[in-house]
Amino acid sequence: MRVWRQLTDLVTRHGSAALITVHDVKGSAPREAGARMAVRPDGAFHGTIGGGQLEFRMLDIAREMLTAGRGPARIVDQALGPDLGQCCGGRVKILIETFDGRDLEDLAPLVEAEAGGGSFVVECRLEEGRVRREFASAVGDDRWTGWRETHGEARTPVLVFGAGHVGRALVLSLAPLPFAVRWLDDREDAFPAHLPANARAVRLRDPEAEIAGADPAALVLVMTHDHPLDLAITAAALRRDFPYVGLIGSATKRARFEKRFRELHLPDERIRALVCPIGLAGIVDKDPAVIAASVTAQLLQVRERIASRPPPTSSPAHTPSTSSPGLSR
Repeated sequence: MRVWRQLTDLVTRHGSAALITVHDVKGSAPREAGARMAVRPDGAFHGTIGGGQLEFRMLDIAREMLTAGRGPARIVDQALGPDLGQCCGGRVKILIETFDGRDLEDLAPLVEAEAGGGSFVVECRLEEGRVRREFASAVGDDRWTGWRETHGEARTPVLVFGAGHVGRALVLSLAPLPFAVRWLDDREDAFPAHLPANARAVRLRDPEAEIAGADPAALVLVMTHDHPLDLAITAAALRRDFPYVGLIGSATKRARFEKRFRELHLPDERIRALVCPIGLAGIVDKDPAVIAASVTAQLLQVRERIASRPPPTSSPAHTPSTSSPGLSR
């Protein structure tokens, strides 16, 4: 969810809105720090902080704050087990803020940053009880005592070669998820008239150039209408160290392609890295929608694995405290 766009729209249409943010998490909780909801004065909302009693209680507080009018931010320190009977057992701090037309000018740069795509960081501090946000500076300040928030969406790039039945089903399956899809096919009129917002359709003219110019973090799916084209694209992809190279097909197709890859002098470790057949083990239904769901789950697993890797060792920049002193409970 583009939270600042959503919040601005709600303020413009309804006069005011609340923002509920999971500010901090200790132990097990329904959502991670940074999960957000935008709330209308009538209680309708967009987004989720995990559902259940926690969400219901925070919505009640947000509605009360909106009824009282634009005021200071609040933070609610909530134990999930003893207080709410939720079996997660952790503890969360929930930040709740209210906005009205006076805030639209301050919200505009955040809306613009969201529209640019990707994620961005803002530095936050309290001023007269309200949260002031500024874009994070490149150099940390040891005197700074606020906290930082990450906004926007860090989308994983995906290259999907082929706009056949499975390709179409896969692109639709990826539509609501944190992926940026580059969808390629060499045929005229291969693509549907309407595309998901996170997908871009491209007429494929030079497969090797596409692979050479791809983001090194891209996940590559090969499922064209032509086996020689599949072979050429897959071989080019395996020459690079992409986190995932998947080829649609059976174990028999894989064996035939492996023989050709060796003739092309591809290293054995890169050939072993190929995912073929694609999708989760144990799902054998060949309906395009089922294949797409299975492959989507596999890509999410790869994305999680990449995200869990420790960052490169370097001299760390100053990281301010994530605490937020002075917020009312």
